[in-house]
Amino acid sequence: MYDLETRKHALSLLDQGLSQNTVSTQTGISRAAIRSWLERIEPLGYNRGSECPRCGDTPKPPDAPAAYSYLFGLYLGDGCISANKRGVYSLRIACADAWPGLIEACVEAVQTVRPANKVCRVSSPGCQYVTSSSKHWPCLFPQHGPGKKHDRRITLADWQQIIVDAHPWEFVRGLIHSDGCRIINWTTRLVGGEQRRYEYPRYFFTNLSADILGLFTTTLDQVGVEWKRTNGKNISVARRASVALMDAHVGPKY
Repeated sequence: MYDLETRKHALSLLDQGLSQNTVSTQTGISRAAIRSWLERIEPLGYNRGSECPRCGDTPKPPDAPAAYSYLFGLYLGDGCISANKRGVYSLRIACADAWPGLIEACVEAVQTVRPANKVCRVSSPGCQYVTSSSKHWPCLFPQHGPGKKHDRRITLADWQQIIVDAHPWEFVRGLIHSDGCRIINWTTRLVGGEQRRYEYPRYFFTNLSADILGLFTTTLDQVGVEWKRTNGKNISVARRASVALMDAHVGPKY
């Protein structure tokens, strides 16, 4: 068992540009251990027994429902849960490097939902994986299962539906921040005999899962946002009043 300072030192050598093989040779630490620390730096025994709200004699929702609703949207879009042989699960949310504010918001949400567990950032070309390990991620996200989300049924547990109904904008924001965008469309209009360019903002959400699209549009209906479906897997919000609502509660990625 390597202490935390040893682990941090090994990762700092990687940050300096050394290869995993070189760091292993210099420190005597196996490459397998170094690779595992890229995903989780703290020792595996750290807070593994922290309380789970869903595992008690009387299951209850998470203590931070607004943060959970946002994180749930991120998970349905760009998240996954995987297990290792020790019965610990890793939640990973892919966040593009182009949106550093989104990465910070994701880290904050994960930390708020599971405050006793550490949050790591694993770099990959063009993105960072916000990662946290816990035995209880499948308890908090029962949508976890084998295969891709769009190949299996995605429905909400009753307690999740209560949270989404209470915090719909956080859920919509998480979905937009994962698989959505705010863009500027343009067209031309004839004004005084001349063609003039006209620009207007628009939100899009794209997902291959019909169930996740349905969760998104149902929640939009709840908050009074008008939408249209295009090409089967795309949801468009273009009406001025609805875009104004989205701007007030969601906004562009940042």
